[in-house]
Amino acid sequence: MSELITAELVDLDLSATTKDAAARSLAERMVAAHRVTDLDGFLADVAAREAQMPTGLDGGIGIPHCRSEHVNAPTLAFGRSAAGIDFGAADGPADLIFLIAAPAGADDDHLTILSGLARRLMDPEFTAALRAGTDPAAVAALIRGEEPTEEPAEEEAGEGTEPETAEAAGSAPFRIVAVTSCPTGIAHTYMAAESLAAAGRAEGVEVTVETQGSGGFEKLDPAVIAAADAVIWAHDVEVREKARFRNKPLVDVGVKAGINRPAELIAEARRKAERGEIAAVSEADGGSGSGDGGGSGADHAHFGVRLRTYLMSGVSYMVPFVAAGGLLIALSFAIGGYEIASAKSVADHFVWGEADSWAALLNQIGSAAFAFLVPVLAGYIAYGMADRPALVPGFVGGSIALTVNAGFLGGLVAGLLAGAVVMAIQRVPVHATLRGIMPVLVIPLIASAFVGFLMFIVVGKPIASLQNALTDWLNGLSGSNAVILGVVLGLMMCFDMGGPLNKVAYAFAVGGLADPTDGSLKVMAAVMAAGMVPPLAMALATTVRKKLFTKTERENGRAAWVLGASFITEGAIPFAAADPLRVIPSVMAGGAVTGALSMAFGATLRAPHGGVFVVPLIGEPFLYLLAIAAGTLVATALVVLLKGARRAAPDAAGEAGATGSDDSRVTVAA
Repeated sequence: MSELITAELVDLDLSATTKDAAARSLAERMVAAHRVTDLDGFLADVAAREAQMPTGLDGGIGIPHCRSEHVNAPTLAFGRSAAGIDFGAADGPADLIFLIAAPAGADDDHLTILSGLARRLMDPEFTAALRAGTDPAAVAALIRGEEPTEEPAEEEAGEGTEPETAEAAGSAPFRIVAVTSCPTGIAHTYMAAESLAAAGRAEGVEVTVETQGSGGFEKLDPAVIAAADAVIWAHDVEVREKARFRNKPLVDVGVKAGINRPAELIAEARRKAERGEIAAVSEADGGSGSGDGGGSGADHAHFGVRLRTYLMSGVSYMVPFVAAGGLLIALSFAIGGYEIASAKSVADHFVWGEADSWAALLNQIGSAAFAFLVPVLAGYIAYGMADRPALVPGFVGGSIALTVNAGFLGGLVAGLLAGAVVMAIQRVPVHATLRGIMPVLVIPLIASAFVGFLMFIVVGKPIASLQNALTDWLNGLSGSNAVILGVVLGLMMCFDMGGPLNKVAYAFAVGGLADPTDGSLKVMAAVMAAGMVPPLAMALATTVRKKLFTKTERENGRAAWVLGASFITEGAIPFAAADPLRVIPSVMAGGAVTGALSMAFGATLRAPHGGVFVVPLIGEPFLYLLAIAAGTLVATALVVLLKGARRAAPDAAGEAGATGSDDSRVTVAA
C-alpha cells in the first residue's frame, strides 16, 4: 500500500489566498507525484463537492475533498497558510488545509486511514503539532500517524473515570446512539463521530456512533439502540435503515453541527428525552438500503430483512415521481375530465385561454413523470443492494421491463437482478490498476448487458403475463372480495404504523399506480384512508377522555390531528409504544373498518400521499371521508373502553400510570 502522504505533498508555506488557488496548488503536487491524472478534471470534482457544502471547520481547518475518477491512488496533501484562507467556517479562515483525494473505487483500508485522520483533527494537540512543525517529512510522518500522541491515554482515562463517576452516583449514564454521514463519506462523517464521542465523555454521557461513510457501515447492535435514551442524526445524506431508531427522542441536524456544537446536541437530546418527545420516524422509511456495495451491516441480516430493505429503497425513490405525476394527472382530470387523457400533444396544440389546453398540459407532464416510475424503482433497488455502480443496469432493466410490458413486477425483478449481478462482479478480485475504472465503466457495461439479456430473452415475457393476471384480478374485484382486501390492507397499515407490514401494504398500493387501473386506484385509496386512522383516533381519544392520558400524551394528541390528516401514520407511535396491548388492537380494528368501507364505496385515488389535502381529487370524496370517520370512531371507542377498564380496575399502580407523573410513562415509551 503506497503512503497516503509524503514530504513532497506537504507545503508549510502555502502562498495561496483563496480556496480555489489553495486546492490547485496542492493538487499540482499530487499531479507531480503521479497520484492525479487530470488536474482540471480533479479540481472540477473538488469544486463540485465544495458546492454541496463548505468544507471549513471551526479551529482553523479546511478539508476540501472528493472522490474522483482522475485519482489513481488515495492521496492526502497538506498546506499551512500564514494568512489564512476562507473555507466557509463560522469562526474565520483556515490555516491548516488538507486536500483529500480518493479514487472512485477506493478500498476500505485506505478509507479507514483517511477516517482516522479526520478523527485526529478533533485533537487540539495534533493540530498544535501541525502548526509548530518545520520539517515537511516530519509533518508527513505525523499525519500518517507515525508519531505517538497522548490521545489514547487521555481517552482511556476519560473512559475509565466517567463510568466510575456514574456508578458512584448510583445511576446508569444517559445513553445516546448517533449516526453521522456526509455526501462523500470521507472526512466530515468521522469528525462528527469523534466530536460527539468526545463531548459525551466530557458530559458523562454514553455516546455510541454509527458512521455511515464511503467504506460501508457497521450497524449498531439492536440491543444498544434499544437501551438508548435518545438518538442524534448528524447527516447530510439520507440515514440508512431509519426504522431502527423509531420510538426514541431524536435530534436531527446536519453533519457540521455534529462537529461544531456536539455539546448543544447532547443537551437538546436530554431535554427531548425528559419531555418524552418521541420522533415519528418515517420513510418510505423502513430503510434506504445498505448503500455500500457489500460491507455494510445489512449484509449480515436475515435474507427477508435485507430483501425488504432493498425493495423499500426503490419504493422510497419512486414515491416522489408517483406523487408529482399522480397529482398532476388528478388535477388534469378535475379540470378537463377523464377524456383529457386522449388529447393531442400540447407541443403542437396549445391555446393559452382554453382550460382544456391547460388540463392536457398537466396530464402530459404527469404522464411524463409516470414514465420514470419503473426505471427509478429498478434503479434504486439495485442501488440499495450495490451502490452507484448498480444504477445503470438497474435503470436499463427497468426500462426494458416497460418495453416488454412487464410493468411494476418487471421493475422489481430487474432491480434485484441488477443488484445481484453487480454484487457478484464486485466480489471478483481485480488488479489495483483497474479499480478506478471498475465502478464507472466495467461494472455498468457488463451488468447492463447481462441484465438486458435476462429481461429481453429470459424473464421479461413470463413476468408480463403475471403482471397482466394481477391487473385483471384487481379490475375484477367487487363485492365481498373487494371488502376483504380492504380489511386486510387496513389491518396491515395499522399493525406496526410505519413498520414492515405497513410498508408492504403501502408498496403494493404505490406499485399499482405505476400502471393505474380502476382496481389499483381503489387499493391506493383504501391504504391511505386506513393509514390516517391511528393518529386521528388517538387525537380524538385524548380530546374526549383527557383523564385517561398523561400530559405528554395529550400534547402528542394535539400534534396527531395534523399528522393523521396528512397521512403520517407514525403519529400514533408514541401511544402504541406506551400502551401497545390496548392501542394497537384498537387502531387495527378502526383501520379494517375504514379499508373495507373505502373499497365498498368504490373510492379511488391517484396520489400516493396527501391525506385530506387531496380529497377534492378523490373519487367518491364524501363517502371516502365517511369511511375515515367511521374507522376513527371505532378505534377511539375501543381505546377509551380498554383504557377506561384498566383505570377502573383496583390497581393502584395502574391508576397512577394513567393520571400520574409523565416520567414513568416516558420510561416505558423509550
